[in-house]
Amino acid sequence: MFYICVDKNKKVMNITQAIIAAALLLPAQIQAADTLQTTVAAKPASWTLRSCIDYAKQNNVTVRKNKVNAQSARLDLANAKAGRLPTVSASTSQQGSYAPFRKTSAVVNGSQVMSTGSKWTYSGNYGLEASMPVFDGGTTKNNIKLAEINTQIADLTADASMLTIEEQITNLYVQILYAKETVREDEEQIKLSETNLARTQEFYRNGLLAQADVSQIESQLATDRYQKVADETTLNQYRLQLKQLLEISDDENFDIATTSIDGDVLAMLPATSQVYNTALALRPEIQAGKLAMQKSDLDVKIAKAAWYPTVRLNAGLNATNMSGNGNLMTQLKQNWNNFVGVSVSIPIYDGGKTKNNIAKAQLEKQSYYLDLLETQKSLWNTIDTYRMNAYNAQQRYVAAKENANYARTSYELTSEQYRLGLKNILELTTGKTNLATANQKMLQAKYTELLNAAMLKYYMGDTINL
Repeated sequence: MFYICVDKNKKVMNITQAIIAAALLLPAQIQAADTLQTTVAAKPASWTLRSCIDYAKQNNVTVRKNKVNAQSARLDLANAKAGRLPTVSASTSQQGSYAPFRKTSAVVNGSQVMSTGSKWTYSGNYGLEASMPVFDGGTTKNNIKLAEINTQIADLTADASMLTIEEQITNLYVQILYAKETVREDEEQIKLSETNLARTQEFYRNGLLAQADVSQIESQLATDRYQKVADETTLNQYRLQLKQLLEISDDENFDIATTSIDGDVLAMLPATSQVYNTALALRPEIQAGKLAMQKSDLDVKIAKAAWYPTVRLNAGLNATNMSGNGNLMTQLKQNWNNFVGVSVSIPIYDGGKTKNNIAKAQLEKQSYYLDLLETQKSLWNTIDTYRMNAYNAQQRYVAAKENANYARTSYELTSEQYRLGLKNILELTTGKTNLATANQKMLQAKYTELLNAAMLKYYMGDTINL
């Protein structure tokens, strides 16, 4: 039974205060909503790898959307918990009627029969009702557990998206470093070609070489300059991709901080199984898949709950009044009624819907299990690929470094012999091309190994550190 005592003066004052407070808070709430939608993290002074990652976690649309989904899941959990609480509702109905030809009439209001001679009649009905769940076959309890799991899954999904963004940023960051190193190598090749051109022109002026020889070196220089432009284009493309990933939409020139990677290219690599077993316990997508399995068990229980009866406790009060029948407060007091009751709903036949829902929930459980297996397989393949790429890059780096050393020594000797007139243009340009190719292969192997080795450590829970 519910008892409500209301002081009219206090009630009016409280309502007035509430309206004023709402009016004052509304602009602040609107401003807070606008801030939530438009706030962008401040740009760092220097775009290091860590500052890029931190900036993306605050500004990347995918990450922000998953964070919003996580907040929405928390509201769903609050709604699920509210299912345990009673619901309270108030109702009122007001009715007026006009009978122009009435002289004397009887009016029925609830259980009362009243007579009136007025052509205008007015009646009112007021009620307050509360209902509270008592038993629902465990549906509410399981819905709360389900909402709790969904909240955890939403948080894990947000974490997984941040890890994915961090991985993508690292990949692009290393590609930019590699592209910058390539451009610097192109500049070295241009300097060598310019030196060779100056020497060849001197030989031509002294009558030692023909114009065709000069043209051949000029062609080599033009090729080197073209290669630099092509590599700068690749560098700018990687910069643009990273800028877009960071959700930077202004016209400012974007570039990462100048840094060099001096990691141990030949460091020992962990086994794929070692990285995988560690990642299984750490990666949020794996944890989310396991929680989905628990979620499917709850879906089955919720579906089975439809076979059970539901019981609710109901209570309330109502009062009526009518014009021409005395004072309003006196009528409400005399016509005041309280009630309490229990409602029971027993399922008998639903056309097989419950049975089908249970079967569907069991199929979804199998689907979640297969999704988990697929996620685990994808994780293994990713780690195995990183490990294989790192290992192959190590082998290529050893061979490429040795080749680059030999190529540099060979070119230096050829260049000196060319200066003395002992080597021709073809031998000089061939030696220079071999040196450029060897250096490029060594750089490619170096950055490939460092990136993939860093990813292996990352999947083992270490912070990416280049």
